[in-house]
Amino acid sequence: MPKVGIEPIRKKQLIEATLSSIGTHGLQGTTINTISGIAGLSSGIISHYFGGKQGLIKATVRYLLDQLKVTLLNSAEQKALSPKQRLMMIVEANFTNIQQSDEATRTWLSFWAQAMHDPELAKLQRVNSQRLLSNLRYSFKQLMPPDKAIDAAKITAAMIDGFWLRSALSDSSKGEFKEAEMHCKQVIDTLILQYGEQS
Repeated sequence: MPKVGIEPIRKKQLIEATLSSIGTHGLQGTTINTISGIAGLSSGIISHYFGGKQGLIKATVRYLLDQLKVTLLNSAEQKALSPKQRLMMIVEANFTNIQQSDEATRTWLSFWAQAMHDPELAKLQRVNSQRLLSNLRYSFKQLMPPDKAIDAAKITAAMIDGFWLRSALSDSSKGEFKEAEMHCKQVIDTLILQYGEQS
């Protein structure tokens, strides 16, 4: 009889092994065997828990999305934040260590490429994009008129995604990620000055 609570542990092992495998072999080179080998678990357990490699890839992307959400919620719960502080925190959440690790960056890049051909992955991407826009818009609306808040949210989301992508593809990504975070915060400052009042 399986031990109580062992399934979440095994699933997390397999997700972490998937991140590691994609980081080493890329998405195309990642197989059930490379994942199970890294996890130290039988390949059959992947089919048992996830229905196969594709199910595990989707679960891994959801894990990265959840990490973004958890980082944001944990930061927001620490103290009462002004709208501007919340905007800066959203930027920071998108540039945390887990989101800029080699494993995460390669998984995100593979995910974006595959999302163009896979409806389920495309849906996850839309959810991710809408969540970012919604969080940004909520804070900007407290600093400027609603129509300007929508524009500011779209600009900031594009800057976050664009700077993150440029950093991920850079030879010196660690330094680039730090600079990217700073530039995104500067964009927010500029938008608040242009459309609203400094918070």
